[in-house]
Amino acid sequence: MPIRWRLTLFIALAIGAILLVLGVALFFMLREVLLSTVEDTAERRAEDAARIIRSGQTLQADDVKELTLDGVFVIIRNGEGDVLTDYPDRTSEGENEDRVWKKALDNGHPASDKVEISGDGLDYIYAVPARAPQGRARVVEAGKSYKPTREEIREIGAILAAGIGVALLLSIAGAYLLAGTALRPVEAVTATAREMGERDLGKRLPVANPKDEIGRLTTTINGLLARLDAALSRQRRFAADASHELRTPLTSISGHARMLDEWALDGDKETAHRSVGTIRREAGRMRSLVESLLTLTRGDEGAPMEVGRYDLGAVAKEATETAGAAAEGRVSVEFVSNEHETTAIFDRERVMQVASILLENAVKFTPEGGSVTASVGEEDGSVALSVSDTGVGISEDQLPLIYKRFYRADPSRSAGGAGLGLSIARQIAEAHGGQIRTESTPGKGSTFTLLLPRNSPGYLTSAERPTEPSAE
Repeated sequence: MPIRWRLTLFIALAIGAILLVLGVALFFMLREVLLSTVEDTAERRAEDAARIIRSGQTLQADDVKELTLDGVFVIIRNGEGDVLTDYPDRTSEGENEDRVWKKALDNGHPASDKVEISGDGLDYIYAVPARAPQGRARVVEAGKSYKPTREEIREIGAILAAGIGVALLLSIAGAYLLAGTALRPVEAVTATAREMGERDLGKRLPVANPKDEIGRLTTTINGLLARLDAALSRQRRFAADASHELRTPLTSISGHARMLDEWALDGDKETAHRSVGTIRREAGRMRSLVESLLTLTRGDEGAPMEVGRYDLGAVAKEATETAGAAAEGRVSVEFVSNEHETTAIFDRERVMQVASILLENAVKFTPEGGSVTASVGEEDGSVALSVSDTGVGISEDQLPLIYKRFYRADPSRSAGGAGLGLSIARQIAEAHGGQIRTESTPGKGSTFTLLLPRNSPGYLTSAERPTEPSAE
């Protein structure tokens, strides 16, 4: 069942229950009031007639007229119960059933009962003993039939039932309209969402009232769409960049393989050797790119980390020695040791990867004869690994872009790099709850600083393993 009908049904049932309770309560209250009015009227007329008799007066025509208003009848009996006067004149079919006068006469107090003596249905009889001044016993009875009042009660019940029915129908119609008005923004959101496709995530759902529940939900969904759109855009750009980076080595491998197949293997061994070398080099480049892509993918998926407490200085020293050997004397690479250990909780292999990336980039962009220096220290409760170089530097407008995937500040000097190293480094740093800070002056060099919390966040310590000996 649609929400609109469910809301309508719920509101209608609630209003119907309220109307029913109020209607029944009002009906019984009016019924009680009307029946009490019949009884009060009979009692009052009986008391009035008894008062006249006690005074020794005779009921006059005006008194009788006033006493018998509104269908009231008055009976005056003697001490034996014989009817002396009956106002108005009538033939009573229930005379033998009337014993109310006897109760009043025997007890000396007023008595009442419900009997049929008027021939018009059930009557309320009220008897009052009244002794005349001459000492003669008298009993005054006043009665009133319930029939007219019961007919009024039935009419009131019918009117109340009809009113409740009409009110219930109006409430159903009103609830249906109100539910439709309340859910109209949902219909607009549904229609817009139905029209949206993968290529239309730039669209946003309409927000009729941002302060109500539906408006807040729509705003939240719009935020989710914005994040999805950004993620899909990055994914498309990432796939396009990866395809472009892979296409170059694949083209080179394919060309050299075709050349070897067609003529170089048989006719020109030197060319064949060069082609084989090129194929091996391009295959290695592809392998490095694929490994970098896999590293980024694992980081995006939140791959678990194996952390322990290590000396960051030992990691930096090992990475510096490896980078210095790879530089082959073209650039001076050295590690400035610290007087004491700089320990923290981190994944040693991944932090080693960050240090290697920073050192390799520094060597790559430092001219021959320049220098690269690595050092460790402490900053505001964090441990820091800094890599400084005397290279070409990075302009201020490029600093925010260098951590983007496949971005290269100077493609002509990239030396075959895919532009993924700094993205991987930042990803690893953020996975540890840290960051990488960059300071650079064009023409003078750059300094990259890896900052790691001394104690890793709680979500890492669950995978923490025992501390391994630091490399010296």
